[in-house]
Amino acid sequence: MQARHRIAARFFQVLAFTALSVSLAAPAAHAAEKKKAVVAKKQAVSSSTKKSAAKAEKPSRKSAAVAKAKGGKSARVTASLGKSSRLSARSAKAPVRTVAYTPPPQSFGQIAGLHDVQDPLALQSSVALVIDQDTKEVLLSKNEGAVLPIASLTKLMTGLLVSEAHLNMDESITITQDDVDTEKFSRSRLSVGTTLTRGELLHLALMSSENRAAHALGRTYPGGMEVFVAKMNAKARQIGMMSTHYVEPTGLSSSNQASARDLAQLVSVAHNDPLLRELTTSPSYEVEVGRRTLQFNNTNRLVKSPSWDIGLQKTGFINEAGRCLVMQAQVSGRKLIMVFLDSAGKFSRLADAERVRNWVEQRSSHPGSHVMAHADANNS
Repeated sequence: MQARHRIAARFFQVLAFTALSVSLAAPAAHAAEKKKAVVAKKQAVSSSTKKSAAKAEKPSRKSAAVAKAKGGKSARVTASLGKSSRLSARSAKAPVRTVAYTPPPQSFGQIAGLHDVQDPLALQSSVALVIDQDTKEVLLSKNEGAVLPIASLTKLMTGLLVSEAHLNMDESITITQDDVDTEKFSRSRLSVGTTLTRGELLHLALMSSENRAAHALGRTYPGGMEVFVAKMNAKARQIGMMSTHYVEPTGLSSSNQASARDLAQLVSVAHNDPLLRELTTSPSYEVEVGRRTLQFNNTNRLVKSPSWDIGLQKTGFINEAGRCLVMQAQVSGRKLIMVFLDSAGKFSRLADAERVRNWVEQRSSHPGSHVMAHADANNS
């Protein structure tokens, strides 16, 4: 009996010890499992991160294709920006270059110091002459004997010769390459191949100072250009223009030269020609060129002014001559011939004409003030 009790007690002791061992081992096992789970989670996160990084480093084929397509443009833009940056940097380092001001070429009158000569009317033209056409009285004189380039005032002699030759004004003349300006390379609305009548060309030459028209008139003159220029000089001597010389019919050459006295004589003779009076004072003129209608205007705006009574006029300009103007006009009942050469500004020759007209009108209203305005290089 006692033996049975001892076995039972031993059994319960072993059972209690086992239970105690299990209860003590459970927390440790739970902690170990928890630790194992944390490690596994960290490994999973690390693996996922590595895969994401690898995916980012190796884009899909589609992404790679898109990137390749855009890459060329981006590279070019980047290269361009880089080049611009280098240029900007280079420009910033480079010294600033300044362009020196180049003044316009001086006229022959400026070179000769004719603008230094003063006159009572403070004219902007270095040469001026105003005379009474009927009485030949000199009303104003400034460097009248100076021989200077006369630019397109030349065309007045060109027109006089063509008119006096009594050529067929309805004859067709075609502009050729020979009529193109190789002296000053001036522009023209009459292109090579344009065909107009002689009368139309004469109108354009005298009214709007058309250079190709004037050259074509000389070229088609009987005997050709050489004969025409010879006749220009012969006519000048015939009418008393002893200081005048012509080399061509347009005035583009600075070798076409005359004095104010000579030009006053030319205006007086040309004014006797009705055709020249009509054409030089025409405000505007239209010509048919192919399918186009071209309108040309007078180079002297005074012909449109109601306060002026102009019987004949001609303007001219090249750098060597400055701005030039000759006119026959009635002022206060007197027929006056006005010559202005080498005017400094674009509109100053017209302003000089206005000054002279106002001065003559004032003199006419005060008969006792008939004092000639005179100025020259020896009496300034």
